[in-house]
Amino acid sequence: MANHSPLRFKNRIFYALVAAGGLVVLMGLYAAHMMEGHGHIITGMNNQIVWGMPHVFAIFLIVSASGVLNVSSIGSVFNKPAYKARAPLAGLLSIAMLAGGLSVLMLDLGRPDRIIVAMTRFNPTSVFAWNIFLYSGMFAAVALYLWTMMEKRMNPWSKPAGLLVFVWRFVLTTGTGVIFSFLVARQAYGTALLPPMFIVMSFAWGMAVFHVAQSSIYEWNEKLLDPYVQKRMKNLMGVLVIAAFYFVAAYHLTNLYFARQTGFERFILLDGGIYPLIFWIGYFLLGNLLPLLLIYHPALGKSRSILSASLLIILGGFSFLYVFIIGGQAFPLSIFPGYQVTSSFGDGAIGLYQPSLPEIMLGMGGVGIAFLITTIGVRVLDFVPHELPKSA
Repeated sequence: MANHSPLRFKNRIFYALVAAGGLVVLMGLYAAHMMEGHGHIITGMNNQIVWGMPHVFAIFLIVSASGVLNVSSIGSVFNKPAYKARAPLAGLLSIAMLAGGLSVLMLDLGRPDRIIVAMTRFNPTSVFAWNIFLYSGMFAAVALYLWTMMEKRMNPWSKPAGLLVFVWRFVLTTGTGVIFSFLVARQAYGTALLPPMFIVMSFAWGMAVFHVAQSSIYEWNEKLLDPYVQKRMKNLMGVLVIAAFYFVAAYHLTNLYFARQTGFERFILLDGGIYPLIFWIGYFLLGNLLPLLLIYHPALGKSRSILSASLLIILGGFSFLYVFIIGGQAFPLSIFPGYQVTSSFGDGAIGLYQPSLPEIMLGMGGVGIAFLITTIGVRVLDFVPHELPKSA
């Protein structure tokens, strides 16, 4: 009978999860080794599309790492008890996803050792150089925030630390959006709408990731989520999905207003091959309409439906980033707007890209790192929310 005790059963689940996560991480490291040994020729990337599938994974993880802290900010900064109980888990998820996303970015550079040059020879005019401070500062701010929440004698400092994290994550996500908005050579980017759009999308994606993680942890620990808290969180997630879609619609409508952008918009939304399909089916239908139906339909707003909606929102996030990052690079560069330029090197040609297995393995390795950190963290420390009834 002892072999079937609940504790031993949970131990087996824990070791199985760690083994699975470790295997995914090893696959990612092997993919990085292959890419470093053979070069980027074994990937789908080329001279025109230099940011491939690993960047889709990395940016989703980094943006979601900022957005998941929306849960802790609502609790600490705005004093909402239902969210405050979940602030430690949100902080753990933020550190985990930031670590996973940055690992993918570093290993996708081809020469990750060159980061030492960026650190020792700081270029204040480079957005990428700014991000070194933003990312490291984010780690420090969230770690400090977790300390103030989980150490009783530090509890009086929890709200100031929460406010610091609240401000820092806005700056960090703005920095991620600025990376693209400063790339004026690409017609897909170069607009001031991108920083606020990334901030709002981070809220929606972070809330979806948090709900998936929380549901999994509750199932693992045989806990039930308070229906009142579940209703509040799923309604907030729906509002954030609508807000994110509003910004995406504003981004495309703004582009359509300018004659020089109509060719790009037609490519992305209508005749760009795989990109319109991913946008309309992956992002619009599966990543927005269906999740909103699952969230707000009176007969569907249950735990399983909300979990399905969260997974679909995550799928929609990946779909959007694939179209935005890779489709934005595939559209031909307009080096001299208003002029015709001819040469023998693919002028006006659509960039071809097909994700390779090493790229997908590397991206999944970043997810595996985030998964391992979260799984071990929840097991070792007290990150699981302690539920209180509504009447309390």
